[in-house]
Amino acid sequence: MTKVLTDARSIRIKGRSFLAVMLSPDLPFDDWLVRLDDLAARSAGFFLGRPVVLDVSDLQIDRAQLKGLIAELAQRNVSIMGIEGCRPSLIGPGMPPALKGGRPVSDFEVPQQEPSIDVESKTPVIETRAALQSIVIREPIRSGQSLIFPEGDVTVIGSVASGAEIIAGGSVHIYGALRGRAMAGSVGNASARIFCRKLEAELVAIDGIYKTAEDIASNLRGQSVQLWLEGDSIKAEKLT
Repeated sequence: MTKVLTDARSIRIKGRSFLAVMLSPDLPFDDWLVRLDDLAARSAGFFLGRPVVLDVSDLQIDRAQLKGLIAELAQRNVSIMGIEGCRPSLIGPGMPPALKGGRPVSDFEVPQQEPSIDVESKTPVIETRAALQSIVIREPIRSGQSLIFPEGDVTVIGSVASGAEIIAGGSVHIYGALRGRAMAGSVGNASARIFCRKLEAELVAIDGIYKTAEDIASNLRGQSVQLWLEGDSIKAEKLT
């Protein structure tokens, strides 16, 4: 018997780009997980709700080690959406898929519209022109908001509340108090800097190197400060 489909319905498939956090673990994993726990403890919610890609390039591990690491991360509420840099033989049933061909987020196409932020809710909407190298946000960033601009510098004319974050491909300029998190050089720009009128940050990071509130010198708290990267260390000084 031949079955004829008389009411075929189309399936809509779309392509879409998302900004993901890349985690690059070191061996031994137990020591690396201790450092990850330290970051999570001092910056609550850092991984909450974020898409995370696990980069295991150049790590000499087997499937059991990889599966164990993914399980450890799951216990910490870090959900891995994909694995980059691994041999196909390492991926087994029930594990995240292997990814390849990832591009720095600064190469992504972006809508041809002006930057904006939704002032009616706690969810920010940041839309940018592809040609822009910087954006200016003329209002405070409230708790729970994430402002992400991988194409260049971010300037906020106002404060960044505790629980809010700025992620920029270039430098971050805050003409107010920085009480939340600021991450500059997010796509591999070690020359990026962070400037703020009043430093009260939960976390600052440049090119993946971070400091939490406990690591920031007490004489810099509440001061006008600039931060930059030297090697694997974040340096800071007061602005005059």
